[in-house]
Amino acid sequence: MRLAFAAATALVALASPAAAQLAPAITLAQARASTAGAWEGELQYLDYQSGEWQGIPVSVTVTLERDGNTLLRRAVFDDGPRVGNVYITGISMLGKDGVTEYGTGFRTGRTPSLEAATLTLATAGEAEHWIIIAVREGMDDNRPARIRETTTRDGPSLVTLKEVDFLDDAGEEWFSRNRTVLNRTAG
Repeated sequence: MRLAFAAATALVALASPAAAQLAPAITLAQARASTAGAWEGELQYLDYQSGEWQGIPVSVTVTLERDGNTLLRRAVFDDGPRVGNVYITGISMLGKDGVTEYGTGFRTGRTPSLEAATLTLATAGEAEHWIIIAVREGMDDNRPARIRETTTRDGPSLVTLKEVDFLDDAGEEWFSRNRTVLNRTAG
């Protein structure tokens, strides 16, 4: 009897407005905004022969502009003695529909990109615990592809996995291409 009462009490507590306030879920816009700050980690590529991830150090700074929507992302990594430091600057904003993210990216020696991705807030906890999935069509390895980036925020950790499904072959098969594994250093 006590167990049944405890279970019923727990259900009532969960259904109450006060309980709902204890565990607020964040919005997609709030999750995006929570990436503002300085991050350090690795840009990793999957070695298809060994199946292991190989990484190089990367620094990322994300700034949330005063409009509360536009994100400016600057990344730098050393691409070896022939290339040296690579600087990538991206600007993105969430569209009026609340799920389309428009972005552009700049990198020396490459044509600037203009992209639109559909975002899904797959898991929404609080500001530091969520998963966003971004899907768009574009080019990868000079082939048309559907590109999926899954970004997972777990406290001071931010991991983005990029996968592709090439559109010039039959069926749907996703391949891991790269990922960034970052830890917050400031912000």
